[in-house]
Amino acid sequence: MTQAAETARTVILTVDDDPGVSRAVARDLRRRYGAAYRIVRAESGESALEALRELKLRGDLVAVILADYRMPQMNGIEFLEQALDVYPGARRVLLTAYADTNAAIDAINVVDLDHYLLKPWDPPEEKLYPVLDDLLDAWRASDYRPVPATKVVGHRWSARSSDVREFLARNQVPYRWYSADEPEGERLLAAAGADGRRLPLVITPEGTPLVEPDAPELAAHVGLATTPAAEFYDLVVIGGGPAGLGSAVYGASEGLRTVLVERSATGGQAGQSSRIENYLGFPDGVSGAQLTDRARRQATKFGAEILTAREVTGLEVNGSARVVRFSDGSAVAAHSVILATGVSYRQLAAPGCDGLTGAGVFYGSALTEAASCQDQDVYIVGGANSAGQAAMYLSRGAKSVTLLVRGESLAASMSYYLIQQIDEAPNIVVRTGTVVESAHGDGRLERLTLRDVENGETESVDAQWMFVFIGAAPLTDWLDGTVLRDERGFILAGPDLTADGRPPAGWELDRPPYHLETSIPGVFVAGDARAESAKRVASAVGEGAMAVMLVHRYLEQS
Repeated sequence: MTQAAETARTVILTVDDDPGVSRAVARDLRRRYGAAYRIVRAESGESALEALRELKLRGDLVAVILADYRMPQMNGIEFLEQALDVYPGARRVLLTAYADTNAAIDAINVVDLDHYLLKPWDPPEEKLYPVLDDLLDAWRASDYRPVPATKVVGHRWSARSSDVREFLARNQVPYRWYSADEPEGERLLAAAGADGRRLPLVITPEGTPLVEPDAPELAAHVGLATTPAAEFYDLVVIGGGPAGLGSAVYGASEGLRTVLVERSATGGQAGQSSRIENYLGFPDGVSGAQLTDRARRQATKFGAEILTAREVTGLEVNGSARVVRFSDGSAVAAHSVILATGVSYRQLAAPGCDGLTGAGVFYGSALTEAASCQDQDVYIVGGANSAGQAAMYLSRGAKSVTLLVRGESLAASMSYYLIQQIDEAPNIVVRTGTVVESAHGDGRLERLTLRDVENGETESVDAQWMFVFIGAAPLTDWLDGTVLRDERGFILAGPDLTADGRPPAGWELDRPPYHLETSIPGVFVAGDARAESAKRVASAVGEGAMAVMLVHRYLEQS
């Protein structure tokens, strides 16, 4: 690829909350660099981060980021720190007033700042362009490794196409989306020799076409690890949510040969959250995707293996080994296992929902669909934090967001800070005592029938988008007959196994189970899958760390 072709799709991004300054920066940048680079302008740190994430998913390159220091909600240093996670190779410039030079100097260490510019920068020929020229030269000379994006061709209202897009997005795989009935989509179908009857079509960066790929096939072709490097480990972690990632980080960092197995994408339910604002250490909030990406990179930095798109179907005891079996018949063994399988959203039982899943009806936040909700009427079913976070996120672009809650109020299941935010959002309506009676549509969601739980009255409303968050079920059916679970399927551990003062049936050790240990010695549970767990991100991470401490204790005494 020539430099001209490469820079033509490369971005210089500028963010400043003052519209006048923002336009002036973009004007000066376009004057000098507009022919070779795409200039993207944002007026807040949040909107700039959203733009960066969209660019990342599309596989675009970002060469330079210029951020104003004095911005409300998120200042320039805080923004650049988060932007570093998305585009670590981009050169970073802070725009400051003379009074803020000390902050700019501090930012050199905090965000590896490349340069700071004092405002005003007139004339740009002397104060702006020479700096940018040097930074662009340095960026082009660096190992920024432009990666051709994966291409996905499908139908807008296809459940399988939606699943593939969500899988790629949650696994941080850049991709470009093409509708099968648009010219470019038709050209790609023709080039791949596909007739469009079986979709989606996925074209890998190497040009390999995959027709209706399942998750393991897709993962293997886009660079995600699916096969363990060894046959035996000190620790196998099953599940890649906060508890599992916490276990992998602490296990690997403390010298245990650790492999984490995830059936879909790391992050679990928390990874689908648009905004987590009550997690310790993130006063401005953090998206689930960002938190997940950091944790995943942290685990691999310490040496943990992470396997994606591998479904676990069995757990066996073979002497001192604990054998984990996969759906394809293969297996991996270890001295110890941590079950961090988490939970999944319950399916809405209302007639019509099954046939429209992925075609207007979505479970979880489905953040890949958020852009399509612009200026649309959106319905969200549920009254817990995940529903509230989705409502706040979607309300930024949607015409209206209606929160459907079965209970009498949000107070019983939602954090106070979220309730306050929802009350203050002008385009969010909360309808308590209301459930979805049925869903209707031909190929896509078109209408909902709502029912008042108190008087039974029904109402038909036009609806194209519905996101469902109605409680969680543990992903533990595959453990039936192996470890003890409660009547709802959650895994019993520690004191819950010895409530009557006696060890569980079949327990052969002369000690009681450790706090997070299941009815099988050496097999532990952490996070939402554990009976009576707190169902919070912080507690899940804490249990993941605690489980590793107990693994060490178990290994020392084995």
